[in-house]
Amino acid sequence: MNREFRKNLPGTSLDYFDARAAVDAIKPGAWDGLPYTARIHAENIVRKADPAIITESLTQLIERKRERDFPWFPARVVCHDILGQTALVDLAGLRDAIADQGGDPAKVNPVVPVQLIVDHSLAVECGGFDPDAFQKNRDIEDRRNEDRFHFINWTKTAFDNIDVIPAGNGIMHQINLEKMSPVIHSQNGLAFPDTCVGTDSHTPHVDALGVISVGVGGLEAENVMLGRASWMRTPDMVGVELTGKRQPGITATDIVLALTEFLRKERVVGSYLEFYGEGVPGLTIGDRATISNMAPEYGATAAMFSIDEQTLTYLRLTGRTDEQVALVETYAKEAGLWSDTLAKAEFERVLTFDLSSVVRNMAGPSNPHRRLPVSALKERGIAVDLDKARAEEAQGLMPDGAVIIAAITSCTNTSNPRNVIAAGLLARNARQLGLVRKPWVKSSLAPGSKVVELYLKEAGLMEDLEALGFGIVAFACTTCNGMSGALDPKIQQEIVERDLYATAVLSGNRNFDGRIHPHAKQAFLASPPLVVAYAIAGTIRFDIEQDVLAVVDGREIRLKDIWPSDEEIDELVAKSVKPAQFNQIYIPMFEKQDAEKAASPLYDWREMSTYIRRPPYWEGALAGERTLKGMRPLAVLPDNITTDHLSPSNAIVMNSAAGEYLHKMGLPEEDFNSYATHRGDHLTTQRATFANKELVNEMAVVDGQVKKGSLARIEPEGKVTRMWEAIETYMERKQPLIIIAGADYGQGSSRDWAAKGVRLAGVEAIAAEGFERIHRTNLIGMGVLPLEFKPGTTRLTLAIDGTETYDVEGALAPRATLTLVVNRRNGEVVRVPVTCRLDSDEEVSVYEAGGVLQRFAKDFLEATTA
Repeated sequence: MNREFRKNLPGTSLDYFDARAAVDAIKPGAWDGLPYTARIHAENIVRKADPAIITESLTQLIERKRERDFPWFPARVVCHDILGQTALVDLAGLRDAIADQGGDPAKVNPVVPVQLIVDHSLAVECGGFDPDAFQKNRDIEDRRNEDRFHFINWTKTAFDNIDVIPAGNGIMHQINLEKMSPVIHSQNGLAFPDTCVGTDSHTPHVDALGVISVGVGGLEAENVMLGRASWMRTPDMVGVELTGKRQPGITATDIVLALTEFLRKERVVGSYLEFYGEGVPGLTIGDRATISNMAPEYGATAAMFSIDEQTLTYLRLTGRTDEQVALVETYAKEAGLWSDTLAKAEFERVLTFDLSSVVRNMAGPSNPHRRLPVSALKERGIAVDLDKARAEEAQGLMPDGAVIIAAITSCTNTSNPRNVIAAGLLARNARQLGLVRKPWVKSSLAPGSKVVELYLKEAGLMEDLEALGFGIVAFACTTCNGMSGALDPKIQQEIVERDLYATAVLSGNRNFDGRIHPHAKQAFLASPPLVVAYAIAGTIRFDIEQDVLAVVDGREIRLKDIWPSDEEIDELVAKSVKPAQFNQIYIPMFEKQDAEKAASPLYDWREMSTYIRRPPYWEGALAGERTLKGMRPLAVLPDNITTDHLSPSNAIVMNSAAGEYLHKMGLPEEDFNSYATHRGDHLTTQRATFANKELVNEMAVVDGQVKKGSLARIEPEGKVTRMWEAIETYMERKQPLIIIAGADYGQGSSRDWAAKGVRLAGVEAIAAEGFERIHRTNLIGMGVLPLEFKPGTTRLTLAIDGTETYDVEGALAPRATLTLVVNRRNGEVVRVPVTCRLDSDEEVSVYEAGGVLQRFAKDFLEATTA
């Protein structure tokens, strides 16, 4: 069927697949009602799917049916170095397994182009007040990560179809937005939409360009890399109508924090959102990217903007060629992806948000969707007596509520020139008045692109930021990813000895407890100019709108006195951000260089490495049969357990299980690095499972109270111990395990080790009130069965205390009702109906094989020996 819909794209020498004609051939006039998401998927089906299933697959989209899966073939896979490296370690291990079974390991290669950007491994050991911070931090990054970078460099020459952007160049999402996405591809005489998956939950950043780009776990990415379709049911497509326009002084950060709160309340988890309405044309791609980037914070799978004049303006600004811009416009208008062609799109539901209602916002503490108007600090009990704070400062003491970290960081905001220029102008205004950051504030600027430095210098703002302590420390994720580095030992000592409530303020997208720094008890998200303001204030217990920042020549200086006007920001952005800057950075970065092929298709594993180790997927707990019988709880957990609880990414300390292991392996404590960087070595990363000190395991009861920390209770003895000791004990006993949890289990980052760690511990199933999408697919990719309690049933209604054993009964099928058998210690048996969260036939197949890699190895060997 699909060949008949291949046509010439008018005015070009390229062909395209006319999805409109294919849809209307099934149901005349149906195309006009399809949302943008459905149109992109329809084209993908017509162009890539087996002709035998095209009609059935398109019908699912046209009629919004969810009876059958349809295939999606993403055009690219983008990775950061942590999950990307982990995925490639898995593929290197898969090559070993194939070779062990007589297959040809050289034939195991990514089929889909893979772009890996090293952006997650740099820690801000030197703050932005050190003029040599950038080079010092890079030198430390290279020293600590030599093992990792050796492996990553090997992958460039050992695997086909992999491009690597080395450390020090920027963040994957910002580079994807500014350079890597063409929006419309032109390959082999064919034009088609760009689509991609990425090994990070913030991959929807590039949805701002009209590119369906979703975050997946490393395991799902491996599946796509190896040429398999990503099978899916028709997504819930929700329209978000934006009305009005922003008020003066309001940034895109303020808008997205308000939207995040609004959309979380509207329960858009797993949905594909499409933003439209009178408020959209006034949002630049930078503004849209800030909104799309935060999709995982409001729970959406994608956050789409359709292609319009703003898209073309941005492509020109970022140095795309005239030919490429013309192709995007021609294709979008001809193929029905231009904004004006979507007027009759029909959504499952429509939500309306008024941009004019947005005030200056922060988010926190602890959750990105907990919006906090800065004017409401006092109402939240966060503000405090300033006289007392200043008296403490006069004594050389930090105030309670001290901001110990102020970081302009993350692609969320540094992709938006308006946000960065606003921060620079505020710094200039503050500097002219003699304002400075407080001495206990570790400040930093870590743009997601080298272009940011060029336009800040062009605008004459770099010196002003440096004077306030916001010199460039890296082009990487840094503080947003928990890589905030060590504090000054004296400051750390004072925090500990005085038990201070110390905080962080960052322009990032995540502020979960324990993520940003072990000594920052909580963290707040804010726009870049607000981050600078809080570095000056030095405490979160401060009404940033009303309180006095300083007194200059008898004049009280408040935020309004240094906040730049919108006109000043916009004028400087227009004058300072230029296409030549993007070309200066990206043309040499992406020049193809011939590299000599690796001597062997198999990696020479370094025996003593704590970063890269042959993965154990055909050994230990993974080698045995999953019986789903006699399982004991490893943990009983409340709502909102994040992947930071499950497998933290921040710095490793000596008194942790991972720290003790690294010490035994001979690493000095200063080079322990972060949990994230060690994810290529399962022996280190297993010890990170539930290692977050903010974990609340309801089984860890001491003196009648649940004790917070990385704790578990070994049963049947009833002994409360450190989590790793419990895991080791159960592994020695070959005890199958289960986890019982509340709502929104696994929200947060798309780290596959949140699933790998529990599976290697022996966890066979997880029963929760609900799962975040990416983590659920990661669990399946590791052969862990996700089970969802029926509405009204929870661990509390069942009076679960962790002394029980559990069985699972019933035949596996997509979303089938199974029975969770609860065997209580007193002999009582409770049979609980649960939903099997294997949502598709594909997921059932992956689970039954034991996971993604096991299924691929089986299929590969069968195909190559047939």
